[in-house]
Amino acid sequence: MHIAVTGNIGSGKTTLTELLAKEFGFESMFEQMDDNPYITSFYDDMRRWSFNLQIYFLDKRFRHLISEKKQHDNLIQDRTLYEDAYIFAPTLHAMGLMATKDYETYLNMFELLNSFIAPPDLIIYLRASVPTLIRNIQKRGRDYESTIRIDYISSLNDRYNKWVGDYKDGKLLTIDIDNLDFSTKREDLGVVIEKVSAEINGLF
Repeated sequence: MHIAVTGNIGSGKTTLTELLAKEFGFESMFEQMDDNPYITSFYDDMRRWSFNLQIYFLDKRFRHLISEKKQHDNLIQDRTLYEDAYIFAPTLHAMGLMATKDYETYLNMFELLNSFIAPPDLIIYLRASVPTLIRNIQKRGRDYESTIRIDYISSLNDRYNKWVGDYKDGKLLTIDIDNLDFSTKREDLGVVIEKVSAEINGLF
C-alpha cells in the first residue's frame, strides 16, 4: 500500500508522516532536503533558480519513489510528484518566476516520468490557512525559509485547494489542521489516526 501526505509548506507533512509510519508500521519516505544544492539560492532569487529547483525535485522524487517501492510493500510518502507539477511549477510560472519555455519543458519531463508510476492508494491532504502555515514556518526556523514570500505561500495554498478539489486518481482524505496540533496533543493525533484508519480499512 502506498500512502502520500500532501500539503503546503509548513502544514506538518513530515511530522505526520513520521507519526503515521510508526502507528501503522509503514516504511516512511521523506523529502531529501539536506543535500539540495538549489534550495537556499532559490529563496534568495526565485526567478533565477526556479527551473533548476523544480527539475531537481522532479528527478530526486521520481528516483527515490521507484527505489522505495521496489524495497517496501507498505510505504508512506512525504509529498508527491504531483505537487511539483500541479502546484509548485505552475505557481512559479503564474507569478512570472519561471519562463514559459522552462515551464513547458518541465511539464514534458513530468508527464514522461509520471507515466511510469501508479498514483498512491491514498492521499492525505493537510489543509491550513496562510496564517497557520506562516506561524509553523517561523516556529521551525529553517534558515533557507527565512526569506520566503507570503504571496508565494498564498498562491500555493490556492493551487493546493483547487488540485484537491479536482483530484480523481484515487482516494483522498482532507484534514483541516488550523485547530489541530497532532505533533504535541495525543488527542488530536488520535482524531487523525481514526480518520486514516477508516480510509485504510476501506482499501482492503
